[in-house]
Amino acid sequence: MKKITLVLTSLFVAAIVNAQTTTATTPAVSTQITPKADIAKVLEFKEENHDFGKIPYGKPVEFDVAIKNISSEPIKIENVKVGCGCTTPKYEQGKTYAPGETFKVTLGFSGYAEGAFEKYVDIFFNNGLTKQIKFHGTSYKVETPAPANTSIQKMKTSSK
Repeated sequence: MKKITLVLTSLFVAAIVNAQTTTATTPAVSTQITPKADIAKVLEFKEENHDFGKIPYGKPVEFDVAIKNISSEPIKIENVKVGCGCTTPKYEQGKTYAPGETFKVTLGFSGYAEGAFEKYVDIFFNNGLTKQIKFHGTSYKVETPAPANTSIQKMKTSSK
């Protein structure tokens, strides 16, 4: 038992001594941070927060987000991510939009949310640009008509 303890202690000490003398081979991490481009200098959004107001429960609605390329470089939509399955985006993925060109992303909502709702959509462009669009509103259930008058049915069967 003493021999095993002595061998393990020797290996441990050798590992520590070796670790102290070995130089690091990983490159130094740069502390310089590259500034992220300001999306307001590249794209102009006509509506970033859309209010649907009151909509009937289960009635699908849509709105268009108009986007204008105000930069001197072409831009393209790489992806549009929605928070849930009740929101559907329509856009031309990968299409390049020239400087000065206006394009749109259509956002649809299924209407299957009872009461107030608030949804967020993230639009990803090339060059690492991202924009979050919000829409909200309130859905209401349409009242069903008055129940059928069962008295009439009883009168029909009793008069026979």
